[in-house]
Amino acid sequence: MIRSILALLLLLAAGAARAQPFTVTDFATGLDHPWGAAFLPDGRLLVTERPGRLRLVGRDGQVSAPLAGVPEVEARGQGGLLDIALAPDFARTRELYLCQAMAVQGGALTRLVRARLSPDAAALEAATPILDATPPQEQGRNHWGCRIAFARDGALFLSTGDRYVTKLRAQRPDDLAGKVLRLARNGAALPDNPFANRPGTRAEIFTLGHRNPQGLAFNPWTGSLWQAEFGARGGDEINLLRPGRNYGWPLVTKGVDYDGSRIGEGASRPDLEEPVHWWVPSVSPSGIAFYDGAAFPAWRGSLFVAALNPPGLVRLATEGDRVVGEERLLQGGPRLRQVVPGPDGLLYLLTDDTRGRVLRLAPR
Repeated sequence: MIRSILALLLLLAAGAARAQPFTVTDFATGLDHPWGAAFLPDGRLLVTERPGRLRLVGRDGQVSAPLAGVPEVEARGQGGLLDIALAPDFARTRELYLCQAMAVQGGALTRLVRARLSPDAAALEAATPILDATPPQEQGRNHWGCRIAFARDGALFLSTGDRYVTKLRAQRPDDLAGKVLRLARNGAALPDNPFANRPGTRAEIFTLGHRNPQGLAFNPWTGSLWQAEFGARGGDEINLLRPGRNYGWPLVTKGVDYDGSRIGEGASRPDLEEPVHWWVPSVSPSGIAFYDGAAFPAWRGSLFVAALNPPGLVRLATEGDRVVGEERLLQGGPRLRQVVPGPDGLLYLLTDDTRGRVLRLAPR
């Protein structure tokens, strides 16, 4: 009887696997906590490793030696070398941007760095810090945020975490922690930012009230900016970002603290922005990406979310700027830190592990 039940379960599992419209294979291996990735125009892939290395992955999946010229990072706790993004004119300038944790006098902070990729793609040249999310904080090495996205007009958006220890930093107008920033390519505040002329408020701020936003992506159909951030126990959010708005942390949240205690004033407040989608219990959302490829026609218009806990890939069906459905994929697999659509229309997933991989998701 037990053998019959086991056989039936195996058949059901095999049938479920065959029903999936995709296959998942290792594209690149031998990485240590890969965190961010960006495809070059020729189809090769730059991948950051949290301990402080940058690798080039060939079109055949071969991983290079660490590139030279990568700046020193604060590789403690959740910190290290985190996101990477190519400038919109990278094909001409070879300019790219890195986000990292950095120890400075007075503590540690989130830092934005600008650099150029050498002609042979073996090194970074002229790596220069262009913005520090001040003030630095002595305690804690968590909640750096650190995702980068470019708008159609060339503006650079950077997410920063609240740094965990002092939650109310996310609400302070003179503090760059717990915010999404809108910047020129030299790291300066853009003159038409929502708080550019407000005394006592940092002009770089685009939105405030964020906990640990590790997902940032523009909707290619509407041009709107979407963001994913971690709650504590529950309260993970997908937000539609609008200039000058306050997204509530830690005044309101749909989750509770790790010890089960209440955070702030409750789940919502009329003067604070509501997420367009949230999770209770958590999925621990990290990187996000909209899909506009040809390989999976049924998935066009979806927002994909790399989830850490429980591990998996979440697909959110969208209509305009609304979430209209959710599907869980790759449940029970590895922790996923980032999802990147490739130039071939396939999806590439970074696994959060000391034996990290780049997975490739392709049609069956």
